[in-house]
Order: sequence, then C-alpha cells, then structure tokens
Amino acid sequence: MNDSLEKKISHLQFVQRENSTRHHSYSEEVLSYEYIKQGDMKAVEEGIRIFHSDTVGHLSDHPLRNAQYLFVAATTLATRYAIEGGMDHETAYIASDLFIQRADKAESVSEIYAIHKEMLTYYVKQVISIQRKTVLSKPVIQCMDYIYYHLHETLNGQILADITDLNRSYLSTLFHKETGSTLSDYIMSKKMEAVENMLKYSEYTLSEISEYLNFSSYSYLAKIFRKTHNMTPKEYRIRFGGHSDIGENMH
Repeated sequence: MNDSLEKKISHLQFVQRENSTRHHSYSEEVLSYEYIKQGDMKAVEEGIRIFHSDTVGHLSDHPLRNAQYLFVAATTLATRYAIEGGMDHETAYIASDLFIQRADKAESVSEIYAIHKEMLTYYVKQVISIQRKTVLSKPVIQCMDYIYYHLHETLNGQILADITDLNRSYLSTLFHKETGSTLSDYIMSKKMEAVENMLKYSEYTLSEISEYLNFSSYSYLAKIFRKTHNMTPKEYRIRFGGHSDIGENMH
C-alpha cells in the first residue's frame, strides 16, 4: 500500500472517530447475507437496514452514483450467497446482471432502494424454493461451481474428487443421490447448455465451439447434440439464432 493511500485511510478513520461514525461490522454484513443462503426472509429486513444506514460506506459524493456503487457491491454478495444456498449459477448471475443494469438506469436514490429490496426478495425466494426441493451438500455445490467455470477444460470425476478432497466413488454416489444425475451426465448437460447459447448468440462455427468446450471433435459434438435435441446444430441455429452458417455441413 503506498503512502498516499495510507494517509487517506488514516484521515478517514480520524474523521469517522470525530463524527462518531463507523462502517457496519463485518459480522453484521455477513449475517445479513447468511440469511439469503439460509432462505430466511430476515435477509430483506437486515439488508435494507444496513443499505439505508449512514454507515454503509461512502464511494462517491454524488448521492445517486454512491447508491449505485453500493448496490453493485450488495448484489454481488447476494448473488454469491444465493449460489451457496443452492441457486443455479447461471440463473443467479443473469439475474445479477439484470438488476445491476436496472440500477444503472435509475434516476433517483429511492429507485435504487426499491430495486435493492426487490433484488434481496428475489434471491431469498429462489433459495427457499430450491431448498424445499433439495438441500445440496458443500462438495456437490463445489462440483457445480467448478464445472460452471471450467467447461472449456477437461472435466471428469477424478478432477472433481481432487478439488473436493473426497474419494471419487463416494463423490459420484453423493452427487447422484443429491441431484439425480451422474457427474458425467451433469457435465454434458452444462456443455450442451453452453453449445445452445453459442449457437444462438455467437457466430462461432461448430468446429470452434467444439474446440472451445474441449470436445474430441466437432462430429462427436454434433452427434451428441442431435441425440439430446432431436435436431442438428445447424437446424437449432436456424430456428433459435436467426442464422445458419456454422462452418460445417451437419445434416
């Protein structure tokens, strides 16, 4: 940390002491987000109390911009804890993006407050809904998290066993028991979701998609896709992406 930053921090600490103000303690903030993870509606009440307080933090002299910055931080944490509570990663992150985009367009602090309340309520309700269906253990969530971020790499049971520090056979049994899916089937389903998105929203050829997602060949990818979707990748792109050039003849 450079001297200039240290001086600024020391000055702000002095000002806060003189004004008898302080940031909320770490434990207070963690507790408010733990409620999200637990699917407890107290998260909304506590989150609002902290977000509206004068000690939440000062990131900008412009009131609206300050509220927007704080909202981004709050949404990032809420998203993480919702995922730890069992919410699907992709759904959680897409929702986060949408809430932040709305906050970016807000024209008043009161509008930010309303979006913040809606955001907290949404994540808690999602976790409640999921936890009523199933409670996922930490190793299973770790696997899902790792798979989400490493779809473009080699993925198998041994790699996941290593990152969870569990026996491969035990992990496979645990994952199947809690999700109803084998590890290999789950990995493939997530890869297929990624293929769908790339066919719909990108101009990548099937060969490029295959290489990016670490399939052995684009013909193998096409075979699996036809089996799971009852159509070729080209047909899928025409129907849902609005264009057809995928670089290979996949009929």
